[in-house]
Amino acid sequence: MSRPVTTDTPISIEDIVNDVRERGDAALVEWSRRFDGTTASSPERAVPYGDIPTAAVLAAADSVRTWHAAQRPNDLLLEVSPGVTLERRWTPLRSVGIYVPKGLVSSLIMTGVVAQVAGVERIVVCTPPSGSAAVAAAAALLGIDEVWALGGAQAIAAMAYGTASIAPVDKIVGPGGGAVNTAKLLVSRDVAIDLPAGPSEIVVVADAGVDEALIQQELDAQMEHGPDSRAFVVRVGDDLDAALAEVEAYAAEHVALLGERAESLAGRIRNAGAVFVGPYSPVPAGDYATGGNHVLPTGGWSKSTGGLGLETFMKTVTVQRVTKEGLERLAPTIEALAELEGMPMHRATARR
Repeated sequence: MSRPVTTDTPISIEDIVNDVRERGDAALVEWSRRFDGTTASSPERAVPYGDIPTAAVLAAADSVRTWHAAQRPNDLLLEVSPGVTLERRWTPLRSVGIYVPKGLVSSLIMTGVVAQVAGVERIVVCTPPSGSAAVAAAAALLGIDEVWALGGAQAIAAMAYGTASIAPVDKIVGPGGGAVNTAKLLVSRDVAIDLPAGPSEIVVVADAGVDEALIQQELDAQMEHGPDSRAFVVRVGDDLDAALAEVEAYAAEHVALLGERAESLAGRIRNAGAVFVGPYSPVPAGDYATGGNHVLPTGGWSKSTGGLGLETFMKTVTVQRVTKEGLERLAPTIEALAELEGMPMHRATARR
């Protein structure tokens, strides 16, 4: 799509992404007017405004910082064989784009603070205009200064491909609704993303006799995220393995374990973004305050990936050093495999 949009133009998320990629700021302005009711003639920075609970923001940030700083992976240096040394070095990404859903300051903390701990040089935040003042205020408190009042698929496209106003980033992270996650998957052909995070999901695993009000409280808390959230209850009966199999099949974002038998499953669950054990570990404690990350896999993705961690904002570089003697030892292997694969130029490099 390269034409200006109108209210009667049939659209898809791919149309929006392609339009922003082709027309940049002009497309951003038009899509923001259409979906968010904005009137500006160019993309605008979010302006900090209003009171936010400063102490709570800083306390949550401190917990997130403490937990994620402890996750820093070690570099590795190993002489694999005489004269052959390999190094695996962790390095922070240069830039990341963070999507923060409407007014969710906690999601800014879960992403922006971790990016800071990793050492990311440029952190770009996009958040819908409605609610952007509080997000911008929290960002200022945390030392993050590039916050755009820009939401939806158009924000993802802007961070992925760049416009005259917004330089592109190396990776996009953060939770969102269906349009945001669809856009993230579309741009992942060209820029790295973390994972599709949203809509919210919970499985409550409960023993017989657990207070039903406690179960309902957990369900209601996650359904508060929106009508597309999903909530399930698994009742633990005589067959504990059957309950575990049901939990694993859901592969949900959050799993809450209530009751002694349910809690015994904590160490056996593989398919979950985060597991909360016992009546005093409500899922919102992880959403806001424990320091654990709340940007977690949804839609069955927990079968193959975990939630955000420090490594999300880092990558590895492998350095290989081979001495003359080392290359002589490797030469027969290089030559044999290169010949097998029909690569004569590869084979020639084995003798120098």
